[in-house]
Amino acid sequence: MHSLISLLDDAVGAVQTWTFVDFVQPLLYKFGFMGYDEDTYDALYWVIVNVFQVLASYALLRPLEAWRPLESWHDRSRTRSDILYTWIAKLGLLNIAFFFMLQPLFNHLQSLVAVYSVPNIDLEQLWPGVTDQPLVAFLVYLVVLDFAGYWYHRLQHGIGVWWELHAVHHSQQQLSLWSDDRNHFLDTILQAAFFALIALFIGVEPGQYVVLVAVGNFLQSVQHANTRLPFGRVLERVLVSPSFHRRHHALDIPLGKKGGWNFGILFPWWDMMFGSADWTHGTEPTGIREELPAPRGNGRSYGKGVLGQQWLALVRIAGHLRPRRAA
Repeated sequence: MHSLISLLDDAVGAVQTWTFVDFVQPLLYKFGFMGYDEDTYDALYWVIVNVFQVLASYALLRPLEAWRPLESWHDRSRTRSDILYTWIAKLGLLNIAFFFMLQPLFNHLQSLVAVYSVPNIDLEQLWPGVTDQPLVAFLVYLVVLDFAGYWYHRLQHGIGVWWELHAVHHSQQQLSLWSDDRNHFLDTILQAAFFALIALFIGVEPGQYVVLVAVGNFLQSVQHANTRLPFGRVLERVLVSPSFHRRHHALDIPLGKKGGWNFGILFPWWDMMFGSADWTHGTEPTGIREELPAPRGNGRSYGKGVLGQQWLALVRIAGHLRPRRAA
């Protein structure tokens, strides 16, 4: 495992250097941004890993979607915005811009951590000789981050204003391998900051974190894929299966403060432990019920394109925050 990761790391590093020297660095020089050369070089590593992950997901899952589709769609236009979301997220454009804008704040916070000796947890030292093994450490980090992700996801459904951001993800009625990254940009930034802080706190190295994120992204693409991919009774209790996650996207899921089910990101254990697991199987429609025309819904629009989806989420949030007049 360690040798394989090292080999992949060398390959990504070679592409990173070539891309930076031949393409990115001349642009930085031309537009006067050479002060960001080191940060941009480091960010390229993430971009390249994410591009590889997208290509691998497409190569493995798209043939399955064509061969054994769960649903047949005559019009695939709804998936176009998801493809755009995927490339925006995987290229890290928002995260890179966010990093550059707040770099002075991050530097200040790092200085405060060093000055005041803010403690962190080194999970690799919990069981010397065991948890410091690369594969074991990777699995431990994956489980801890997934536990945090379960509660993050559950709060997205439990807090009304936050739900309106997350509703962008749930409004898709045609789940596919591209659907995982369909999120409001504000939520994407919040999520990136949340997991980065958790990872720093438990001692994840940057190289490990890149691999953790890539593995998590791939497994979530599998969960959303429009294909018949049975996991079986045993495996679906180890990893979140497409069927388990599709139930989370079902039209009849209770929304907002009412809760829901199947919040697990990678592992269903937390749903089983905290009573939110629902093992109902079947090809049920997905989306948000109020999107449907009357009488099943009220025909509310959640936007057909990226910009419309982003804007209408803010409109819904404003509706939550607007003071209600006394009757």
